[in-house]
Amino acid sequence: MQCSRCHKEITESQAYVNKGKVYCEDCLMDIGLSGRECDPWATYVDHRTREQAGMKGTEGLTEMERQVYDFVKGKGKATRQEAMKALKMTDTELQLQLIPLLHADMVKEKSEGGQQFLVVIDASHDQFHRGKV
Repeated sequence: MQCSRCHKEITESQAYVNKGKVYCEDCLMDIGLSGRECDPWATYVDHRTREQAGMKGTEGLTEMERQVYDFVKGKGKATRQEAMKALKMTDTELQLQLIPLLHADMVKEKSEGGQQFLVVIDASHDQFHRGKV
């Protein structure tokens, strides 16, 4: 696998996908993105970017990101294992698709009964979460 920006050879575990392009970690940082799921700055930047571009709902998502989003939304809540099985993805593939969804505040993980579930963040929660209510 090759970084689409610097063309360095990288392994699947070193690859980050953003808008259908594969990046190494250095290039991801250079373009101002983060490959970490829990990154408050990346969440702020991604949310503001979508907001300023006027993107609503699933606009701007890749096909795979949309599949993950639609699966979680359709189920109401789902474990990562359920999503991997249903969408025929590896743990790494799912993680790469979740990062933009988590950063854009479209999906979050919540603990319930000692288990982690992916859930879609609805507009009313988002307004409360952003302090707009």
